[in-house]
Amino acid sequence: MRLARFKTVRGRLLALLIGIALPIAGLTAITAITTYQTVTAAIRTSQMRTVEDYAVRTRVWYRGALRSLLAGGSALALTARDSSDCGKVGGQTLARVAGYRAIHVLPRGGDACAFSLDPEVSAADLAAAAAMLQAKPPVQSWAGTELAQVRYDHVTLGGKRYLAVYAQSDETGSPLREGLLLVDPELLDQVFDLGDGEPGLVVALVGRGGDIIVSRGTAQPDDASWLPARDLAPAAKEPSQVQSRAGVSRVYATRIVADPDFYIIASFDDALGQAARTQFLVLLLAPLLTLALLCVVYLRAIDKHCVRWLRGIEAAARTRSTLTTARAVIADDMPSDIRSVAEAFNTMVEEQEVRQRKLQTALDDNRFLVRELHHRVKNSLQVVQSYIGLTKRDYRGDARMALADAECRVHVLSAAYRFTLADGEMQPVRIDLFVDDVVTMISNLLRRRDQWVTSIVDTRASLSVDRIIPLGFLIVDVMSRALRSTPGVSIQISVSDIDDGTVEIAIEADREIAHSAPPKLFAGLVTQIEAIQAGAPEGARLGAWRVAHFT
Repeated sequence: MRLARFKTVRGRLLALLIGIALPIAGLTAITAITTYQTVTAAIRTSQMRTVEDYAVRTRVWYRGALRSLLAGGSALALTARDSSDCGKVGGQTLARVAGYRAIHVLPRGGDACAFSLDPEVSAADLAAAAAMLQAKPPVQSWAGTELAQVRYDHVTLGGKRYLAVYAQSDETGSPLREGLLLVDPELLDQVFDLGDGEPGLVVALVGRGGDIIVSRGTAQPDDASWLPARDLAPAAKEPSQVQSRAGVSRVYATRIVADPDFYIIASFDDALGQAARTQFLVLLLAPLLTLALLCVVYLRAIDKHCVRWLRGIEAAARTRSTLTTARAVIADDMPSDIRSVAEAFNTMVEEQEVRQRKLQTALDDNRFLVRELHHRVKNSLQVVQSYIGLTKRDYRGDARMALADAECRVHVLSAAYRFTLADGEMQPVRIDLFVDDVVTMISNLLRRRDQWVTSIVDTRASLSVDRIIPLGFLIVDVMSRALRSTPGVSIQISVSDIDDGTVEIAIEADREIAHSAPPKLFAGLVTQIEAIQAGAPEGARLGAWRVAHFT
């Protein structure tokens, strides 16, 4: 794991812990899953073994009943030659085994012999039942060679249900051609006694249509609510969990006894499966919760003994921008290495404050010198303007006009410095105040008595002194040339906002004038102002310029 990918101490330490915890969590999860699979496999094996035990015992019982039928039927076929002998021998045969209720024997080469201990079952009933079972296919052999062609079923005669064992022999030497034995279902109930078994176990021998022949584990023998709501494959190799007829989810396992109608079905209440799932969750979640708790404790320890002090140093560093006395906290319970960093930070801050005080003192001195320099420049410009004004009195004509033009330009410089140092510090100059001042000076110095100069200023924009001075020169230059060339002209300068960041300056006369080429210096002034010409001089228009400004 590349810890350098994480930018913070906390992130790197947490990543290290997770890098250790994840393999442990993975091994824990694998162990829990393996244990769960082993337990569930053992539960499934036990359930299938349970239903297999019932099936085997049922098959053994049926095989014993078949042997009794074959032995008793053969003896009856040999000894019973008339109906009286048949009844006598048949009665003795049935009386020897409890639960055997009726027998029907068809000897080879003789008449049928039938006897029943229940008076409701007649010889005709037994013959009809034998014919019905003869028409059905025999059951498949369970193991080895079958004794005869056999059919195991259940029939209802005289209003009573019986287990039926039908056998048909094709051997030439056998005195018995076919035989039918009816057995009381209660006799098979002894086969279903395998002890207490699994809690919630219900098992039954089921026939055609889901009829319960005999069952174990229910309060009522005929109670079928525990059976599955849908038919299950009798030869299924694995238990399946489905809804019972009562709407309860249960686990079912089946095993065929006599194909296709007889099979054993066992139902389990899934208590062992639930216990296995609970054990799985405990095995899975307990270590994971332990690791999660370890992570929480680890994070709190990191925050308390490491990150908290680092954040204190960071907070002190950030607070320095608003509170110069801020220092990193130093406590006795700080780790020694972080304490050393905090002390070094405080030492650095103190040295920085000393340097900052020295720099502030030097900056104040420089500001004072700059203000004094600009103040001297402003005074010098005013002195130059005054000398030009005094000198102008001694001249007439073009010389006087040239001196007035120079005085007006010097006034632009003086006004710009006056406005920018109005509050003792260099600051942007408001365009409206500056333009009004310059226009007033032009009106006083450059216009004749028949000429007029006015201004309409609608803006609150400002420009730096480096841009406002060439703007003043541009205004003086344009108006001066127009006033000198056109007697009786009236000139108006308009200043207005185009948008939030642009102001337009337009100069117009009240009549068309003869435009002269601007001096070479004019293009340099436009560049210094960073202006864009919005309208060229034409007719009464002296020009228009757009300038980006401070808001």
